Amino acid sequence: MALYIGVMSGTSMDGVDAVLCDITPEGCRSIAQSSRPYPATLNATLRYLARTPTADISTMARANREVAGVFADTVNDLLQSQNLQADAITAIGSHGQTILHAPDATPPFTLQIGDMATLAVNTGIDVIGDFRSKDVALGGQGAPLAPAFHAFQFADPARTRIVLNIGGIANVSVLPAGDEKTVTGFDTGPGNTLLDAWCLKHLCQPYDENGNWAATGKPDTDLLTVMLADPYFSRPSPKSAGPEYFNLTWLEEKCAALGGDKTILPHDMQATLLSLTAQSIAQAIKALSHSADSTTQLIICGGGAFNTRLVTAITDALSATAVEVQTSQHLGLHPQWVEGAAFAWLAWAYQHNVLGNLPAVTGASRPAVLGTCCKAR
Repeated sequence: MALYIGVMSGTSMDGVDAVLCDITPEGCRSIAQSSRPYPATLNATLRYLARTPTADISTMARANREVAGVFADTVNDLLQSQNLQADAITAIGSHGQTILHAPDATPPFTLQIGDMATLAVNTGIDVIGDFRSKDVALGGQGAPLAPAFHAFQFADPARTRIVLNIGGIANVSVLPAGDEKTVTGFDTGPGNTLLDAWCLKHLCQPYDENGNWAATGKPDTDLLTVMLADPYFSRPSPKSAGPEYFNLTWLEEKCAALGGDKTILPHDMQATLLSLTAQSIAQAIKALSHSADSTTQLIICGGGAFNTRLVTAITDALSATAVEVQTSQHLGLHPQWVEGAAFAWLAWAYQHNVLGNLPAVTGASRPAVLGTCCKAR
């Protein structure tokens, strides 16, 4: 048994997930999970940093240590729940907390915080992290990185599978049937990020549970058309995005583009944003050549898998295709555990010299072993 822990906090910035996995060359078995919310003050700081590229260095430096502290507490919770000592774990794979992702800047960069040394010292476990930087250095987008794990865990020689992860940003991994075909993937656009931001602004709640608020509204078709005309959606892959692109300022700009004095009620806007996520995902899947295959299976994971209204909207938008829609639970992996398991696997891949990126996905000049290691001792 080779135990690894993957620690993940996504663009929603709501908290931290730690997933305990037993990983071998034959597969990844997820055993248990623990999660912790960020303290309110740290959450506010992270949101400030994400929307303020000119934030002072001391604020970021403090947050770097504080994020690592929450990561460590989450890992230690997991160890305690499973009656495990630190020496039972081979390594932690830490994604860190994305503060800014700018793969199209000059020069391109991506920034995740969560001090690896603090995490290693506070848990007593070696930490492997900083997975995105090398892909960016090789000319790639640095994202999405999950497709390599999706291929390892979910590929089926008999049928094409499309893995849809709905976090703050939604991304797809296309796993063609057969072992020799190229895996592809990209960020489709907003997942939960606009929905959560709008809900927080108007209801003071971090997310719209089950899409219940969106269900009370009616999508505004004019605004939806304007939003779907954004150039990002028609850009060819490789491409990646983050909340620095899809945010409430972006939404305000799209509303302004409508012209006139049109007012959209808050619950109608939530319904419109839900339709945006569902339709942009569906459009991306329909554009994939594999989507017409009657054996194609869409596997949904991430926090958005629990938004029943959103999943229904995606399913309805794909109703004219032959795609079968399931969640990753159908394949034995809890939807909320997939991303954490992916970074546990990346730690395993680092230690075994397994290539962790897919150039067809990220645009990097070559495949590479990703990450750096910080020893606990």
